[in-house]
Amino acid sequence: MLSSQGVLDPILCVTQKNKNKNPFCSSSVSSLFCNNINSSSRRRRNHKNLMSTNHRTNNYLRHLESMKILPSGAGRIPRLNAVILGESLATEENDFVVPSQDFANQANVKSPEQYLKMYKRSIEDPAGFWSEIASEFYWKQKWGDQVCHENFDVRKGNVNIEWFKGGITNICYNCLDRNVEAGLGDKVAFYWEGNELGVDATLTYTQLLHQVCQVANYLKDIGVKKGDAVIIYLPMLMELPITMLACARIGAVHSVVFAGFSSESLSQRIIDCKPKVVITCNAVKRGSKVIYLKDIVDTAINDSTQNGVSIDVCVTYDNKLALKREETKWTKGRDIWWQDVIPHCPTTCPVEWLDAEDPLFLLYTSGSTGKPKGVVHTTGGYMVYTATTFKYAFDYKPSDIYWCTADCGWITGHSYVTYGPILNGATVVLYEGAPNYPDAGRSWNIVDKYKVSIFYTAPTLVRSLMRDGDEHVTRYSRKSLRVLGSVGEPINPSAWRWFYNVIGDSRCPISDTWWQTETGGFMITPLPGAWPQKPGSATCPFFGVQPVIVDENGVEIEGECSGYLCIKKSWPGAFRTLYGDHERYETTYFKPFAGYYFSGDGCSRDKDGYYWLTGRVDDVINVSGHRIGTAEVESALVSHPKCAEAAVVGVEHEVKGQSIYAFVTLVDGVPYSEELRKDLVLTVRKQIGAFAAPDKIHWAPGLPKTRSGKIMRRILRKIASRQLDELGDTSTLAEPNVVTELIELADS
Repeated sequence: MLSSQGVLDPILCVTQKNKNKNPFCSSSVSSLFCNNINSSSRRRRNHKNLMSTNHRTNNYLRHLESMKILPSGAGRIPRLNAVILGESLATEENDFVVPSQDFANQANVKSPEQYLKMYKRSIEDPAGFWSEIASEFYWKQKWGDQVCHENFDVRKGNVNIEWFKGGITNICYNCLDRNVEAGLGDKVAFYWEGNELGVDATLTYTQLLHQVCQVANYLKDIGVKKGDAVIIYLPMLMELPITMLACARIGAVHSVVFAGFSSESLSQRIIDCKPKVVITCNAVKRGSKVIYLKDIVDTAINDSTQNGVSIDVCVTYDNKLALKREETKWTKGRDIWWQDVIPHCPTTCPVEWLDAEDPLFLLYTSGSTGKPKGVVHTTGGYMVYTATTFKYAFDYKPSDIYWCTADCGWITGHSYVTYGPILNGATVVLYEGAPNYPDAGRSWNIVDKYKVSIFYTAPTLVRSLMRDGDEHVTRYSRKSLRVLGSVGEPINPSAWRWFYNVIGDSRCPISDTWWQTETGGFMITPLPGAWPQKPGSATCPFFGVQPVIVDENGVEIEGECSGYLCIKKSWPGAFRTLYGDHERYETTYFKPFAGYYFSGDGCSRDKDGYYWLTGRVDDVINVSGHRIGTAEVESALVSHPKCAEAAVVGVEHEVKGQSIYAFVTLVDGVPYSEELRKDLVLTVRKQIGAFAAPDKIHWAPGLPKTRSGKIMRRILRKIASRQLDELGDTSTLAEPNVVTELIELADS
């Protein structure tokens, strides 16, 4: 399964001038990494032993065994090519970034040795490991003797996952009541930053609890009860996480729909889950643009009614900063203003105690093609897993101020804006607007204003900020930053280095996380302070996670390899089913490779055991028998100094099967030219090989993205294939005009 999951030889982790400051050879760490490092002959001998170990052992701790001696690649590193956190810039010459002694000393996981011990226990004794962590939360009733019950193998019956079944708890109680009772009532839970400069608000944990109870009481008053669905179509106002927590308090199943989806997409979700109520906002300003959310909801409700699903109550938040109340379209008898009812409800509300396996929320994946998939997460396991991953992957401390730029309409906003941070008693920044409004320095204005110490964002935003130039970053202090994070897609090494060098001033580790809507929380992620990082790699598995890389026949591949990323055993945060369609759940995720959860992602594992995500399998291009990950080609293109961003898709080719089609956005001020086009192709040829060279470079002033920054590759494929009549719904795009511009430049 896992193999050669090593870390760097500590002698090779330092620059010459810092060779005496390496934290991995300090007295606080055992001789795990510090034995046998002076003799090159002993290095070669250990390398041979490691390689033979890979073939000799056949168990899940194989990568742990390799960490006890030198990693297989250590002997081949030609120079001292790593940097210590905070002491110098990371460049293309540096393969590793190593935690400083000071950072490692204060980290929640301080060393590779501590990680090994915890990981080993999480795999050998998952019941004991997770029970111990779960006991830190409040349970009205403890679970039974069987902590986990699972069947991943469709050949043995229905796929089934259960964690802490029989345990009775409530995630809202653990988020709020437990923290208030622990003395955190006066601590700030949310700093809210409005779209416009100078517009902000604050909620303490006590105030948050009171407002959550008011919403919960109103929902109960209109007949919402345990198990009922509630659709939330709100922008990033504080009322969004408040409503999520209110639903959780009374056992209602919330389904947050990103307030950028079209009326058609919203209608699909209404029809599928049949909610008791829809909660929305009349409008929102994002940047300079006003988005009329209530109009979208009205159209969606009309459509769902025609399809047999009517909505009796639509609660609408009056956002005066975006639209006057009297200008809002209104349906009497159905629509009601939030401000007219909820502030009048009591500020205390009894908790609905739930079984750990009762559903918590329903989150739909994109409905751009076919019926959207309603991912179902349950209460107990999700609670334990999101809180634990947040604590360790971000090295969270009670004094931290945390900001994740994701919208709550996506899983990141569920797990790492709302539940994970609040379960830990964290202070969270919420931002309503666009990251480049009124200018490209807004993010760092917010960081300085609230003294943000943990900043979690998407590679798309990082690349966009790179394009805007360093001056928008460097005019702000950012000295409060301590840990950076990346989510959503693989981050190319050049963007990683810019994030590290410019945003973090070469002193902040980057938690480059891999996970999915379906996994609920981080699966492969660095632990700041525990081991060296490689720019662009998600590094090592989180506790309890057993990743494997398989070939097309489902056979696990050993050592250095590329293939399909699967998970071998369940974890507490795993989703339990697709709403109303367990057969599709099994067919999509468990039948492709029987006995495994199939992530749908391609992955490489290098000689040191580090994991590198190569993108969705459907984003892997097969050119003349060569399987090429789109992320790999995009990374090569973006490494060119004149390329700001790139997106690669595959198109049919009469001879090759598929050819590589690259959409390229240049740095501001750089003109299009045939010479530059050739230079970009040459860059890919040099970095990957001739087989990966793009057949077409399509100049792109911008790329079609959702308002959360996700590139809509479906649209790019249609443009590349000239299937312009099949572009589909483009209403969720931040800038719909980009599509027209791309079509006009298709033959340039």
